[in-house]
Amino acid sequence: MSQVTRRELFPGVWLRAVHTNKFKSSYLSVTLLAPLTRETAGANALIPEVLRRGTAVHPDMEALSAALDELYGGAIEPAVRKRGETQCVGFAASFLDDAYALKGEKILEPAADLLCELLLKPYTEDGVFSSDYVTGEKANLIDRIRAQINDKRAYAAQRLTQEMCKYEAFGVDKLGDEETVSAITSESLWERYQELLREAQVEVYYCGSAEPDRVAQALKEALSGLPVNENRLDPECSVRVSAGPEPIVVEEAMDVTQGKLALGFRTGGQTCWEEDYPALYMAVAVFGGTTLSKLFMNVREKLSLCYYASATLERMKGLVLVSSGIEFDKYQTAKDEILAQLEAVKRGEIEDWELEGSRRTLIGACMSTLDDQGRQEEFWLGQSAAGLEESPKEFAARLEQVTREQVAAAARKWELDTIYFLKGKEG
Repeated sequence: MSQVTRRELFPGVWLRAVHTNKFKSSYLSVTLLAPLTRETAGANALIPEVLRRGTAVHPDMEALSAALDELYGGAIEPAVRKRGETQCVGFAASFLDDAYALKGEKILEPAADLLCELLLKPYTEDGVFSSDYVTGEKANLIDRIRAQINDKRAYAAQRLTQEMCKYEAFGVDKLGDEETVSAITSESLWERYQELLREAQVEVYYCGSAEPDRVAQALKEALSGLPVNENRLDPECSVRVSAGPEPIVVEEAMDVTQGKLALGFRTGGQTCWEEDYPALYMAVAVFGGTTLSKLFMNVREKLSLCYYASATLERMKGLVLVSSGIEFDKYQTAKDEILAQLEAVKRGEIEDWELEGSRRTLIGACMSTLDDQGRQEEFWLGQSAAGLEESPKEFAARLEQVTREQVAAAARKWELDTIYFLKGKEG
């Protein structure tokens, strides 16, 4: 059995502790939650990468590696994520649980100290970040931004949200863009880092066998160097209720062998904060979220119109995004068929096996979250960003109650907002 508690360590600094004896390792993360903006996304994404290069005590990767080896070969990795219109940057660490230490020594405290040392005591030169570290990590980040185009499926989904949310924070990529990253200097990054430490809401997460009071004490001490601020920023997310009068259509041509068709729908203001959220979640699954969904079974399998076709939900933003791979000349047929399958869901034309199969898949996914520390951390970070406290188990119980009519009613509110098509170059 695991017990989940949440408490405030300092103003705007929260600890969520999952007390469990299920795992041989402990999981610890510290995440800064900042509003996603074009101006700051690149710098925010760069900060954990630069911090991971060295601290005042362990000035390079080699020294850090040796410190981790002393913790039975623990690992600390930078993490940059996006939840709604909040950018989440920080570190996730995994290390041997105290219960398995060979000589009964404590591992939680030194691991928490090392994690917070990375965050709060960076290696500096002339009072700012090392220019070598900044230059090296800038090049790496620009490479990552450029490399996004190599995975055409992910690229098409990214371009869809960029076009659909052009005037909303959600359209900003979590890594920022090449132009703003190129302009970053050691001095400007240092300034942004100070701002983040001062203003961002801080989410600390622990999963392991240590008692919550001990975890809170260890992290209070390790984070004592954080600036005190009574008014740390709460994450927010704007929701546009309806689509425009006509869908925006964006076409791009590239040297590709397979077309990518991506469709973006607005959910009519339905988000994770609504009472009927489980019905929305199920509607996405029935439409295109599982291998039993209408898109997979009909558009892909029966009609062979797509190499793949699936739908995902952006629950804080109220968006449903469809992703598909098609032959260039199947654009119209595939698009019409995807929309026809949605109409079937809206009319409630859902077989028992489609409804129950989706329900079992979703509930299975909820419950399996509890068997994976990394996925649990992802889940609770999302809940914190949304200001929600519902556990995977509680959400699974709500999914059990969803009816066919509720699924159809949720889908009926969706409106097509944007169509993105990546096609080949003629010739």
